[in-house]
Amino acid sequence: MIKTCFENVKMKTPLVHNITNYVTVNDVANVLLACGGSPIMADDIDDVEDITSICGGLNINIGTLNKNTIPSMLAAGKKANELGHAVLLDPVGAGASRLRTETAIKLLNEIKFDVIRGNISEIKTLAFGSGSTKGVDADVADAVTEDTLDPAVTFVKKLAGKLGCIIAVTGAIDLVADADTCYVIRNGRPEMGKITGTGCQLSGLMTAYLIANPDNKLEAAATAVILMGVAGEVGFANMESTDGNSTYRNRIIDAIYNMDADKLCSMAKCEIR
Repeated sequence: MIKTCFENVKMKTPLVHNITNYVTVNDVANVLLACGGSPIMADDIDDVEDITSICGGLNINIGTLNKNTIPSMLAAGKKANELGHAVLLDPVGAGASRLRTETAIKLLNEIKFDVIRGNISEIKTLAFGSGSTKGVDADVADAVTEDTLDPAVTFVKKLAGKLGCIIAVTGAIDLVADADTCYVIRNGRPEMGKITGTGCQLSGLMTAYLIANPDNKLEAAATAVILMGVAGEVGFANMESTDGNSTYRNRIIDAIYNMDADKLCSMAKCEIR
């Protein structure tokens, strides 16, 4: 599963339309290039339908949401649905403000998403229509731990069934689920939380994997999460004593660029529930 999904991205060079936040837009583009994909960034209402038409998938990220881009997200999403393209929602900060929460719910109501990827607090906000986050980070009270893993798996499966899409919850333990199956992934490093935008990067990466593996979207989404986590481990192992979080960001991208299928498979820490 992992090897096939990985190799399909390298072989197909999926083109991803990103409406993403301006804090991390450059990193999202570089991660897509590193994994074997190709990025396009476009968020003007007069541009998005044409751009999404020439791509294989759409990554919508509400991290720096504003009222000018909300209509663009809706227009691009509906066009992508019309064309049968893969569509992913990253509801950054849902629960932190009314605008973010209401916009995320509106997007869910008007666009069919293949995957919703976020931290556990953001996903719970979408599930219940309200919630709270620590800025754009998960509330520690919501964290998926070994003690809370069983109910968390049940929750994401039920939500995936209700929304008719894959739910990817990322954190110390990652969960990627449809209504029947959940991949529990334990790759990654806690230091990844010190870098702005690893989640945004993963959303772009995951969209490329969805495009390249249209018949195995659950496995594709799980492979993308594994790749990001393994890259975090490899990048950290390559750190020098004077390196900091800026260098770590680059080492993660480099690890994705230099990754091969055998190494990814050998380092994957994944179980199916």
